[in-house]
Amino acid sequence: MKNSSFFKNSFVLTLSNITTGILGFIFSIYLSNLIGPEGMGLYGLVMPVYNLFICLMTAGIIAAISQTSAIYKSKGEYNNIHKTINTVASFNIIWSIFIGILVFFLAPYISKYGIHDIRTVNAIRVTTPAMVFIALSNILKGYFYGVSKITVPSIIDISEKAMRIIVITLLIYFFKAKTITSLVTLAYVSLAIGELQSLLLLYIYYKYLKNKTPINSLKSERRSQLLFNVLVIALPLCLNGFLGNLFSTFSTLLIPRRLVHAGFDSTTALGLIGKFNGMALNIVAFPLIVVVSINSLIVPDLSETLSKGDYYNAAVRIKKVMKIAFLLGLATTVTCNIIPDSLGKMFYSRDDLGNYIKIISLSAPIFFTANTMFGILNGLSKQGVILKNSLIISILEIICLYFLIGITKINIVGYGITIFITSSLSLFINLREVKKHMDLPLSVTNIIIYLLLTILIFIVYNMFTNLFLRNLFIIKNIVVAVLTFLTFAGLSFFGVEED
Repeated sequence: MKNSSFFKNSFVLTLSNITTGILGFIFSIYLSNLIGPEGMGLYGLVMPVYNLFICLMTAGIIAAISQTSAIYKSKGEYNNIHKTINTVASFNIIWSIFIGILVFFLAPYISKYGIHDIRTVNAIRVTTPAMVFIALSNILKGYFYGVSKITVPSIIDISEKAMRIIVITLLIYFFKAKTITSLVTLAYVSLAIGELQSLLLLYIYYKYLKNKTPINSLKSERRSQLLFNVLVIALPLCLNGFLGNLFSTFSTLLIPRRLVHAGFDSTTALGLIGKFNGMALNIVAFPLIVVVSINSLIVPDLSETLSKGDYYNAAVRIKKVMKIAFLLGLATTVTCNIIPDSLGKMFYSRDDLGNYIKIISLSAPIFFTANTMFGILNGLSKQGVILKNSLIISILEIICLYFLIGITKINIVGYGITIFITSSLSLFINLREVKKHMDLPLSVTNIIIYLLLTILIFIVYNMFTNLFLRNLFIIKNIVVAVLTFLTFAGLSFFGVEED
């Protein structure tokens, strides 16, 4: 029953995230048509700064709230759940507003000395309300994940992404924006409005669920203890998220400088970043939505399972999640290597993304599987390990980017090579840590078989595409993608251990 509920919730959340991902793609395509590769590069330079301060405000809160909510729910202590939400929300309002005000007034310095592009000042400033909104939304999302009420929040996420597209269109029309600076700023205004809408709807649904919650007479814990229970989980994750995003921001800002060092002018460098990171990477990483969805749910699931001492089913769940991510990555690699040029043309109307898509897709099986490890380690309450390993990976990433992108013949492709190197190390060290705490036998033979099947599937489908679908474009893309992912979905049912 619990296994069925987990995968049902995973399916609902995945379907929701795919829908929001498609809407995000539409937004990205629309924005790229408005501002071009240079504008997408500029937009992409602001996003790490936004993510950096969101991490400082709220990183770890979703995992911490979902974990504690799941445990309290299993004990029927609903009074502790709602008291936790109120306590953490009060704390987060003060903390996030303080950080938001700080970012607002420091925006000129961040823009001038951090990003080295003064055009981003207003874009940074308009993100500060969104930071506060998302900090509070994450508390509610953690609650919904913990009590397995995700359908309505998923619909709210979809409406938020759809609203963003409508809002930016209206804003551009109203302000008659023409310059890259104003268009990038309005893109972030639409993001802030979308986050406000999401927060209000999530709060309404939370109040509805709270009124339906069974009343119990158990004495609740002190607010200080409830806050401590959350912070003891969230703070290591917050530190990890902040430092990780700090390194990520540094890496993002390092890339244009290394491209200039490699011989490109600043405009061309921004264009390369926009095409590689803002377009090609978006296409390859789209299936990662499934992994992100499962990661969100495996934290409370593993916490509840292990609190009952059920290590066997926890190990089976971990292997299933890793297998799904690995096969999803293999399907992505096959698809992106059969129709790379067509994907770039279909999504961004560009015929110069194919090589970038192929290079990034080679990392997909390892990259996707490595991403599951953070949810798994969170579920095992190994936040300190996540922090340590993330720092190691971040330092390696900066070193690789610095040397690889600075080489003229490699340039932006060094980003793709870096993803492969860091994902491989991340998977290795995190998996080794998981194995220290539970018996998790993995079959090397099965992995080799899947890799050989992948090569065979690529050869067969590539021949089929060249013979029958060469000139069909959209139909070719849909047929290849659907056929490939369905094939690997079928393979996922082989070699699965039963609960």
